Amino acid sequence: MAAQIPLSLYVHIPWCVQKCPYCDFNSHTLKGEIPEQDYISALLDDLKQDLARFEGLSGRHLHSIFIGGGTPSLMSPAEISRLLVGIDAQIPFKNGIEITMEANPGTVEADKFIAYRSVGVNRISIGVQSFDDAKLKRLGRIHGSGEAKRAATLAHEAGLNSFNLDLMHGLPDQTLQSALSDLKQAIELNPPHLSWYQLTIEPNTQYYSKPPTLPDDDDLWDIFEQGHQLLTDAGYVQYETSGYSKPSYQCQHNLNYWRFGDYLGIGCGAHGKITTPSGTVQRTVKVKHPRGYLDPEKEYLSELHIVEADEMPFEFFMNRFRLVEACPKADFSARTGLTLDVIAEPIANAVAQGLLSETDTHWQVTAKGRLFLNDLLSAFINE
Repeated sequence: MAAQIPLSLYVHIPWCVQKCPYCDFNSHTLKGEIPEQDYISALLDDLKQDLARFEGLSGRHLHSIFIGGGTPSLMSPAEISRLLVGIDAQIPFKNGIEITMEANPGTVEADKFIAYRSVGVNRISIGVQSFDDAKLKRLGRIHGSGEAKRAATLAHEAGLNSFNLDLMHGLPDQTLQSALSDLKQAIELNPPHLSWYQLTIEPNTQYYSKPPTLPDDDDLWDIFEQGHQLLTDAGYVQYETSGYSKPSYQCQHNLNYWRFGDYLGIGCGAHGKITTPSGTVQRTVKVKHPRGYLDPEKEYLSELHIVEADEMPFEFFMNRFRLVEACPKADFSARTGLTLDVIAEPIANAVAQGLLSETDTHWQVTAKGRLFLNDLLSAFINE
């Protein structure tokens, strides 16, 4: 079973110039120089340990790599090159592998995208968030709208296979007109992919301790409904909850997450999910703080969790039902090792409530199911 599941790799770079007040990712404000060489060496050693830890990885190829953060574009192209060469030496790349790197417009120099592309990065994800300078300042971003637009232009010119713009809506005191203006400006830049997601207040963030005033539910619905129409009219297709793309430019790495594929996670606080040859699904978390991660006396692995059979349906559908595409019933058994009998009752209830439709071969989340996705997913939680 495991050999047939696509395998990806997530690489975490933990440093940022400054921490944004809404961010709950494992990121750390940069103090001094990044220990680039030591960190890249640790990443490669971390991967080596994972490859030795999990049986059945030999012979599998990487379908995608995603270098996230933090702000990976703080790293030099030379060290990103050493990272990719070192990964390829340990586990082979599938032909046509997608290699994405996140970038902040405020840390991108004129020739950096071309340099990253020359060492193997073929997709860039640019953290724009907004084109309103006042909103960017309030979000703690270090770039302005002009830098964001310039970064998109550079991405076009760099000859990348694809690039993404990250854009947020539902910002503090944001009006419908302001949100749609952001979206229109993003569309004008013609990115192959747009991640358009709503700001949520997460624990352990500055916004959680001092919540800003956000648009109410009616305004949020108007923003989504009219924004979705703008994107559709511009030729973008929604393929997952927050993901829109031009045809053939879906993010393959994210698709592997949502389809319950496997992925190794290396770097500070990185998460991984691996299926063993026997069908056991294991989730991993690495040491979160850079100081601990770089300590040669410590292991990189912080947590290892075996997903039990009664947890598997929720784990599978929590990912799979984010996608707009219909879910093949065969995928459930192929990715979880369970029979359809174990979910017959919650599936029947979801269909009866109009949250799900089904055919002999597929399930499809309905329009109502998308509005009440948490209700749909809760049916698969084992009490």
